[in-house]
This record gives sequence, structure tokens and C-alpha cells, in this order.
Amino acid sequence: MTRIGVVAIGRNEGARLERCLDSAVGGERTVVYVDSGSTDASIANARRRGAEVVELSPREPFTAARARNAGFARLCEIDPSVEWVQFVDGDCEIVPAWWETIGRWLPGPSEVAAVCGRRRERHPEASIYSRLCDLEWETPIGAAKSCGGDALMRVAAFRSVGGFDARVIAGEEPELCFRLRARGFRIERLDSEMTLHDAAILRFAQWWRRALRAGHAYAENFALHGEPPERFRAREVGSILVWGAGLPIAALLAAPIVPVAPLVALVLYALLFVRIRRGRFAAGAAPRDAGLYAAFTVIGKWAEACGIAWYAWNRIRGRRTRLIEYKVTR
Repeated sequence: MTRIGVVAIGRNEGARLERCLDSAVGGERTVVYVDSGSTDASIANARRRGAEVVELSPREPFTAARARNAGFARLCEIDPSVEWVQFVDGDCEIVPAWWETIGRWLPGPSEVAAVCGRRRERHPEASIYSRLCDLEWETPIGAAKSCGGDALMRVAAFRSVGGFDARVIAGEEPELCFRLRARGFRIERLDSEMTLHDAAILRFAQWWRRALRAGHAYAENFALHGEPPERFRAREVGSILVWGAGLPIAALLAAPIVPVAPLVALVLYALLFVRIRRGRFAAGAAPRDAGLYAAFTVIGKWAEACGIAWYAWNRIRGRRTRLIEYKVTR
């Protein structure tokens, strides 16, 4: 039987972590929980559920990548026969259907390095921001360029590329998948429910900070792998700079000379909204969801531009950005 281990990571996740670990234990799976400086009862709750606990030292910056690497290393120490590792974030619960799906799928084609399923929001009705997250998780079935933080990864493939880049504070999963694909491995998205995610985004400020973090991640990924032939994240960074920075700055500078410049900018944003909404609607989204997604994608360009600027400013100064958090502790 193919050996599967679990690495869960978290920081002050409260009840979310309890649900996460309860969904991971069982089936003779070795479970490792990595804690990044929690001040709640996360460590005690993990030990009470039989998980091996790794506590990261605060002397180095906390990142999800660093936590997953530490968990992977400990998992392989205590369970050397493990062949696959299920990574899961502490704010997610693995649904029973996922264990059934991968039980039928494993061992899988040797060229497949990572497998993921459908992540859903636990409370999409809690706020428009939770609904936006649920829409974001809807990705195509089959071959994919990347996966998210919840994914099943082949141990041998993960080792062959050196795991996650611990320096990356966000977007570490696409960065890892880029290196896996460069080695000839594939990423697969299965038609199955995988996890329930609790975003706990109830305020606009939280959503803005999450979008800012995404912009930072795009910039950092592009800085690492933006060269040809793939020019990783070049398209996303270019779009953010045009819509989130270039257009509003140009409109403001041109306004004294061309008074209608701000109006032209608004028309262009409206056209962008229509194009995104049409694309989501064609992909099967309900009209209201397509409009919601399009509106916040347009607004998000400004937050993402701030994230790119933040990354660039810290890079110029030779500093690393610390963890960008947006969650509410429960």
C-alpha cells in the first residue's frame, strides 16, 4: 500500500486547526503539525490529537514555505517509507471524499509530482470576500501549471527540486511547481472535492491586504523566474502595472492638460470589467458571481500594484518582507 503522510502548518488558527487535524488523522497516516509562533492553544491541541509537533524558531522569518519544508523533513525522519505527502493549511479541513479519491488514484503516473482537487470555502455566505475566495478556487480539471497550499506531492519529486523556497513569503506553491515542471514533472487537478477552507475575511481591509500579498507574490515569482522561455508571472505583473499603476498615474498627470483623461480611464476600467465578467460567465459562473468577481479583480489591481511596489522597495533596500497576514484569530 502506498504510504501517505500529512504536513499541516498553522499560526493561531484556533478551532480551524482542530478541524484540520481531525480530518488528517487516521488511515495509518503519520501527521506532522508545524507551528509558526502561535500564541493560542494550537500546539497543545495538535499534541492531544497525536500529531508530531515542530515549533519553528522566531529567530528566522516565518513563511509557509519554511514551515512546510520543516514539516516534510520531520515527516521523512519519523516515517522514512512515506511516498506521498499531503500538505494542508491549518485553516483547511480535508474532506473524506479526497482520501477515497487518492486511494483509487495512487500510485499514479510516475511523471506526476503534485495532485490537487477542489478547495471550497466553508462559509461562502459569510461575506462577499469569502464568496470571492470560493470563486477563485474554481480551476480547470486536468493538467495544471500550479497547485495551492493544499496538495498531495510525490516525496521523490519534492526532494529532487529541494522543496519550497523558504525565502518566498507568498506564492511559494506556483514557484515550486514552476521548478517541478522545468524538471519534466506534471501537476494534476482531479475532479474531486479536496478541502474546506475558512478564509475568515469579513472586512474590506483584510481583502485588500490579501490582494496586496498576491501582488508581492507575483513580483517575487517574476524576479526569480521571469526570464524566457516561459517568463513566469510576466503577464500577471505586466497587467497589474498597467491597470493598477500606469493608467491611474497617466490619468492624473494628463488631467491638467486633457481634462477628460480621468473619464477615459474610467471607461477603460469599465471595459476591463466587462471583459472579465464575460469570461467568468462563459466559464459557467452565475451572472451575479461573474460581476462580483470582475469588479473586485479590477479593484484588486490597485492593491496588487501596492504589493509590487512594496516588494521592489524592500529589494532596493536589501530587506526581506515579513509575513503578510490578513486573518482574524478565532
